[in-house]
Amino acid sequence: MRIPGYVRPLAGALLLFLSFLPSARAQDRVDVALVIAVDVSRSMSYEELRIQRKGYAAAITSPEVVRAIQDGVYGRIAVTLYEWAADSYVHEIVGWTLIEDQADAEAIAAVLLSENSMGARRTSLSGAIRAGVKRLEAVPFSAERLVIDISGDGPNNQGVPVTMERDKAVAKGIIINGLPLMTSSGVGSAFNIPDLDIYYHRCVTGGPGSFVIPVTEWKEFPEAVRRKLVLEIGGVEQPEPRVIPAQLFREEPYDCLIGEKIWQQRMWQFDDFDR
Repeated sequence: MRIPGYVRPLAGALLLFLSFLPSARAQDRVDVALVIAVDVSRSMSYEELRIQRKGYAAAITSPEVVRAIQDGVYGRIAVTLYEWAADSYVHEIVGWTLIEDQADAEAIAAVLLSENSMGARRTSLSGAIRAGVKRLEAVPFSAERLVIDISGDGPNNQGVPVTMERDKAVAKGIIINGLPLMTSSGVGSAFNIPDLDIYYHRCVTGGPGSFVIPVTEWKEFPEAVRRKLVLEIGGVEQPEPRVIPAQLFREEPYDCLIGEKIWQQRMWQFDDFDR
């Protein structure tokens, strides 16, 4: 079939336009879309909140993290960071931003260090995860992996059970990694649990290759964040155990509502304090 002469210029223009589409789409691709969710519940002191800001700024600009970004297939990641506390409290510090090089990382660090964190009431891990899912559903880039990086110093004590939001996120193909802050200082220590790392493993994290890196002392925080970001950006899964047990091991049941129960038992002791 002959194409009429008046159609040929339009067809040529369309083909030229289409030839640029793959390149344009490639520019929108990232190796990982990473949500960083940072706990600022009132159980943490002003000094501890500042350690968190400085720790994330130092980790994002570290040579190891920048190298992990540049070693990816596309050599870029998308990052957003917010602080969370109660189910209704999410304070965005950094909206979706591309990181391709040291300058991009330094720009994000500058934003983090430009102001101080403000503590807020309660601890809703479920709300923090839900906020991360909403952002990943609206990410303006095509990502190979979707990750929520969540830190906190206590169990969920407000909002829906954390396992509900965790399971919804994992069903959408999202990986959730945890940074439990197992420090014992602070006015909210009465609401802490000694096995917060196990709680994060059993109740908070999920998805292929998900992992938990606990922090037992604040001096460990910057290095823990750096390690965590390198693993998340590089998509490195935790190694499988070399020895496989001959018998099937079944984990003991774990109470993922422990935070809610502690709150109900002890809230009367803290009339002027909302963790």
